Amino acid sequence: MSVPPQAADGAAPAPGAPPADLAARLTGFVRALRTHGLPVGPAETVDAAAVLEVLGLADRAQVRAGLAAALLRSDGQRGVFDAAFDLFFPLGVGDPQAVRRAAATAAGHAQAAQDPAPPDPAALREDLRARLAAALAADDRAALARLAGEAVAAFGRYGTAGGSDRPGSGGWSAHQTLGRLAPETLLARVLAALRAGADGRGPTAADLADGLLPDEVRRRIQDFRALVATEARRRAAELRGTEHVAERAVAPSADRIDFLTAGHDQLAELRRTVHPLARKLATRTAARRRRAARGQIDLRRTLRRSLSTGGVPLRPAHRLRRPARPELVLLCDVSGSVAGFSDFTLLLVQAMRDQFSKVRVFAFVNRTAEVTALLTRGGDPAAPARRILTEAAVAGHHGNSDYGAALAEFADRHLDAVGPRTSVLILGDARNNHRDPGLPALRLIAARARRVHWLNPEQPALWGTGDSAAPAYAAVVEMHCCRNARRLGEFIARLPPV
Repeated sequence: MSVPPQAADGAAPAPGAPPADLAARLTGFVRALRTHGLPVGPAETVDAAAVLEVLGLADRAQVRAGLAAALLRSDGQRGVFDAAFDLFFPLGVGDPQAVRRAAATAAGHAQAAQDPAPPDPAALREDLRARLAAALAADDRAALARLAGEAVAAFGRYGTAGGSDRPGSGGWSAHQTLGRLAPETLLARVLAALRAGADGRGPTAADLADGLLPDEVRRRIQDFRALVATEARRRAAELRGTEHVAERAVAPSADRIDFLTAGHDQLAELRRTVHPLARKLATRTAARRRRAARGQIDLRRTLRRSLSTGGVPLRPAHRLRRPARPELVLLCDVSGSVAGFSDFTLLLVQAMRDQFSKVRVFAFVNRTAEVTALLTRGGDPAAPARRILTEAAVAGHHGNSDYGAALAEFADRHLDAVGPRTSVLILGDARNNHRDPGLPALRLIAARARRVHWLNPEQPALWGTGDSAAPAYAAVVEMHCCRNARRLGEFIARLPPV
């Protein structure tokens, strides 16, 4: 690559660069990690600086591993770290070497032929696709990285007039690049190359190509898409500033993804975080329960103890309490608009069942049904909301949410589930399709329960807009914004013992 002021293989400025530039780069990197919610403090930053001093700058992979060890606390933070690292410690700047060589070769040919015409975009696209298919078949990571740079340079530029390279004059788009290159359509070509390579090596190799390699090729294509996205971000950072791009273009960690905007892959990643999060919350809840067992100071026992220390109450005695584990009732909207939120919450509560003496789950769209047994028996736990919709009577003659009708049916048929030790969690966005909100039923539930909390996955700025009845419900019970897994975990950890 064209590398001033960085080394061609470097992870940061060349060894002759001033230390202040490297310090500024490291502090900018740390700020970007904090912006995305990673708990990086001064101690971790000092450790990262020490890592750079010890490892040097020659081996970029080693620098990446060392900084990750110094700055990260969990595997779930690695995606954010890697994306930000590639921005602040890029492999180089400017056009990739392959692009520069191709441009020089094309210029030489044009001069020899006295034909200044640019290369045909269709021919360039087919050449890149052919080389990409060969690299995917060989699983050549270095060739794939070079092709990602060439593809972005050829097809990723947008918004510039007259080829201007001044900052802010355009950008680079991974989406545009991948749309032109269409790597997914190379699957058949790559499989054909793999089958041809398997010929002559017996039926086992051919069976492997037919049975297992399609998934492997899809994984390689997905890795190439990630390389294109990284290259596009790097080039955009040169135009618009590294910290600006790091703030807007780096995907958040799984626990900070909004439930209502999460895609299929992000929801799958969220489900994988359920059990680690549940273990953490269970440990925190058990510790709070132990602390709650210490009641007020027992004056008589404290004075008796003080006799052995000359009347000084060095060891105060407490009246021990035995707080019971709380009962929990979940009332969940499982309509399509909030299905991801309900899925994750149900999985989290299932994973924490031991922290509650009793858990009962009710689901609704516009009718209410108890689904506790449905969730506790065997079966695929990956999508509880979908399972409830297919096996429980939660919708009537239409499929739209009706909170008023659902709350009224719960108060009429299931109010015995709520008692003085019960915490009720209502999960939903409170969008009632302009129907009666059913406030009397909610007041009746709140009067019987110890506590009622409404968990709303929408941001507060949207409460009361359109068909949202959130302000009316918030006047009766506590309403909390739980937009992502982090907010939800913090709330569940605060549920007090009875």
